[in-house]
Amino acid sequence: MRSHFDEQLQQLRHEMIEMGALCERVIALSVKALEAGDEKLAASVAPVDAEIDQKERTIEALCLRLLLQQQPVARDLRQISAALKMITDLERIGDQAEDIAEIVPFLTGTDTRDLDILREMAQAVIKMVTESIDAYVKCDIMLAKKVVADDDTVDAQFDGVKRLLIARIAEAPEQGEAALDLLMIAKYFERIGDHAVNIAEWALFSVTGAHGGTA
Repeated sequence: MRSHFDEQLQQLRHEMIEMGALCERVIALSVKALEAGDEKLAASVAPVDAEIDQKERTIEALCLRLLLQQQPVARDLRQISAALKMITDLERIGDQAEDIAEIVPFLTGTDTRDLDILREMAQAVIKMVTESIDAYVKCDIMLAKKVVADDDTVDAQFDGVKRLLIARIAEAPEQGEAALDLLMIAKYFERIGDHAVNIAEWALFSVTGAHGGTA
């Protein structure tokens, strides 16, 4: 009985890794569409977000089966309940990547000098998402704490984007609307970082039983 339960727990970890990989993919796709100004590529983000939504439902069903059909001990129970919380943040990451992609068509012909710092933000949050899932799967407390700390870097990058775009609007008021679109994209990246922190904190909970609150 326990061996079957352990197999299902391993399946849960595998499904979480797959959902995390889909989130990494959807963020990278939205950034690539942004950099290229490619509306067709931007449109390819929505189907990946739909895969993330489906994966959320699959994991939720698996977690409920584990809770209802088995009698998990404390640590197992923490792993399952943490996964149920984490998939909500992962699903929202997919939504925000799609939100970024939906802005791409409105940026045609826009000055893209600010894309470097947006690219840096994207790379930072993709790494945070990857490491938060790794922390959960590997029960790695130090890696989870690193993700939480790395959010300061993303917040600083967001502040940098704000300063750049405010200066851009002052320099060229006619670019104000595009600057606001870019600022919204930066805000979505900042929120993805917050979701990665939430995931890392649930990874900590799954090991320690203590939760530090959400970002």
